Amino acid sequence: LPIFEDVRLWRKFKLPCVARTTCFPEENYFPTLLSMVDPGGVVPATLTNVNWRGQKGGHPHTYDGSEVQPKLIQWLRESRPRYGNMGINGSDLFVRDRWDPFLFARKFAPNSLQPLMSLATDILFKD
Repeated sequence: LPIFEDVRLWRKFKLPCVARTTCFPEENYFPTLLSMVDPGGVVPATLTNVNWRGQKGGHPHTYDGSEVQPKLIQWLRESRPRYGNMGINGSDLFVRDRWDPFLFARKFAPNSLQPLMSLATDILFKD
């Protein structure tokens, strides 16, 4: 149970972000730790779509309520994760041809809640 015994790696992740170049968000802690404990047993991909175009200060784009429209949902559904090095290093060939969708998306501003709710019945829950 190396995950429960870790104290060395967590010290780095729990530090506050004092500068963009030295910030390690805690959301990356478990994937990093699992990759260190069992490098071959972790698929190098994420479940969350994050839009880094238009990022500000090291943070991903935040979707505003005015951006929440059917075309955004369609784009999020059509986006696919990149798995590791896509077979370049030979260690992840088994995932090279996968085309799994993201399960989550981030970041949405508080004013996007109502537009998302209005799309729920006709768009979000249609599948």
